[in-house]
Formats: sequence, structure tokens, C-alpha cells
Amino acid sequence: MKRFSFKKGYDQLPAGRVQEVRGELFKALGINRRSRKAFLMRMRGETEPKVTEAEAIEKIFRAEGIIDIWGD
Repeated sequence: MKRFSFKKGYDQLPAGRVQEVRGELFKALGINRRSRKAFLMRMRGETEPKVTEAEAIEKIFRAEGIIDIWGD
């Protein structure tokens, strides 16, 4: 499960960028803003992302200058 976790990248976000980036991730993953549990399951790698979702996640983090994304 840890293989699909993007917590490592998420933890590298500057505090001032977390809210905006989280919103971008919710949108990219097609998650309703009120579904915190679904987001956490994906962030922890409990739900395997589709290839297109993984690419979107990487693109969002790369835009923030974060390249070491996957893992705990």
C-alpha cells in the first residue's frame, strides 16, 4: 500500500500552500471536497490510483518543486 501513497510529497508542501494544493488534488482525483476520508485513503495508498490520476498527482507536486512524491 505504501507504494501508492503520496504522503511523502504532501508532507513536503509549505504550510501556506497546503490548502490550495489539497484542492487541486481533490479535483484531479475527482473527490468531493467533503469526502476527507476518500482523500486520506488515497494519500495513504490504500486506494491504488489510475495511471491518469498518478500522472495528475505528479504534475501537481512538480509544479510545487517536489519530485520525491511516492511513499510514506
